[in-house]
Amino acid sequence: MSLAAIHEDDAADRRHVPVMVEEVCGLLSAHGPRAFVDVTVGTGGHAEAMLRATRARMLGLDRDGAALGFARERLAQFGDRVVLERADFGEVAATMKHHGFEGADAMLADLGMSSYALDDPQRGFSFRLDGPLDMRMDDRQAIRARDIVNEESAEELARIIYTYGEERASRRIARMIVEARRRSPIETTGELRAIVERALGAHRRGGAHPATRTFQALRIAVNHELESLAALLRDGPAMLNPGGRMLVISYHSLEDRPVKERFRELVRGGDYTAIARKVIKPSSSETSRNSRARSARIRCIERSAR
Repeated sequence: MSLAAIHEDDAADRRHVPVMVEEVCGLLSAHGPRAFVDVTVGTGGHAEAMLRATRARMLGLDRDGAALGFARERLAQFGDRVVLERADFGEVAATMKHHGFEGADAMLADLGMSSYALDDPQRGFSFRLDGPLDMRMDDRQAIRARDIVNEESAEELARIIYTYGEERASRRIARMIVEARRRSPIETTGELRAIVERALGAHRRGGAHPATRTFQALRIAVNHELESLAALLRDGPAMLNPGGRMLVISYHSLEDRPVKERFRELVRGGDYTAIARKVIKPSSSETSRNSRARSARIRCIERSAR
């Protein structure tokens, strides 16, 4: 299925455009899977392509209730082949067992942020759009980015920004945040963006906005993304059927590094095989159409059939 065939109609502005659809479907549909698990189903782009390309029954997980609502609408055409559950991808093993999926022939994790969530100022993910400083993927949880920014110590803020954003100027940014919140609470993405710009300047070499790393760090901290990824990498491979494949799309080194290391560990153990020796990147034609695909990286393993 080509990217051009992905829905871009009345809901185009609210649906995430999935990256490397041809590559994902080619790798995961190679053995005619009967059970497919999409642990980050989002609004259903990859799932729709896989359901069209195979006869598989699918289980889709996502923490984002709004995204899951769009996926439910989008995938209704496939009837009882589709089961959707609001759950964190770190809970994949328990969720599969709950829905009677004893094993998966294909498992997909797209770790990228949904475009419709990024582009919704009320979600608070983007420094480009002014809105409440929220950043929760699951709005049922209590802690928001606002709570971290206004309540954590300067030392903890610096640790979060450095560890999850790989931001060398984390201490300077943390000090500026603490100074600003003494005057009044920091409530919006625009306010936080302005603080980071005062700390680092409005421009940075390489083209990335100076607030990029700080916003990434807060989002990861709010949603415990790396803890969820660790759980997925621990439990997901064991849920594959013999000959089953697990594919992960990552977008930055904090995601890609643990995926690479875990997959290498599994391959060295002898029960899994790497499907492609090198990481798979999007084509230049795709990145020209979808700039958010630029940093996407695919890694894929297969469980031995023996």
